[in-house]
Amino acid sequence: MDEAIKAPPATQAHQAPHIPKVQPPPHAVSRLRAERLARSSKPFMARGGIKGVRCPGCRLVPSHCLCGLGLLQSTRAGVCLLMADIEPLKPSNTGWLVADVVADTFAFGWARTETDPALLALLADPQWQAYVVFPGEFVQPERVVHTVDVASHAENGGLPSKRPLFILLDATWAEARKMFRKSPYLDALPVLSLHPAQISRYQLRRSRRDDHFCTSEVAALCLELAGDAPAAQTLEAYLDVYTHHYLRAKQQLPPDREGAAHARLRAGMV
Repeated sequence: MDEAIKAPPATQAHQAPHIPKVQPPPHAVSRLRAERLARSSKPFMARGGIKGVRCPGCRLVPSHCLCGLGLLQSTRAGVCLLMADIEPLKPSNTGWLVADVVADTFAFGWARTETDPALLALLADPQWQAYVVFPGEFVQPERVVHTVDVASHAENGGLPSKRPLFILLDATWAEARKMFRKSPYLDALPVLSLHPAQISRYQLRRSRRDDHFCTSEVAALCLELAGDAPAAQTLEAYLDVYTHHYLRAKQQLPPDREGAAHARLRAGMV
């Protein structure tokens, strides 16, 4: 629905088709995307992206499909994606990858004038300690934290500690700043400020700054802080695999399923 139909290029004709396994039920970002499309008055056309019919499970063309990898993991932490209006529609959106890996992923569309009651219920759920992930230099110092509580039951005096819930503002930088300022239900929450040593490896959209990370990269950094290292490593490797498949489809070239990106992902799943 969101792209014009186009026949597979000749360079892919000799490739054995990828046959995905049975797809799991739609995750939170997939459901949000379906809801957003249902409200759209015209088809969404991704600028400069891959063309052709896309798989509903991974948003790639069928010849480059990534469904059936079995990446979903249970984690101590959860991720709440607060998404700008058209983010769920973009094939380059990496919040989708987070939902593919982290079982407790929640996704809500953001609007200035109204708030989803389910989002407010999630923030009020006593099992979670929510953190808004945002640069500390734009926030009052008393709200800023750089670590999360990962105390076990024994370390917490026998009481169950709350699970971290990372709220990621999934948007362009300009949109994210607006969302942060105009969401009063976030005002009482601590702000987790990240200071990663590496630079972003994200290649599907342009950024003027190396310290701007895509959503899945931020989620991986948060999972690492929460002690969910296996899920963090899987998400990092999965971004590389998805990027490879996306760019090869855009270039009308077959994906290398035996290449370095796939090998790294398989190694982390052993």
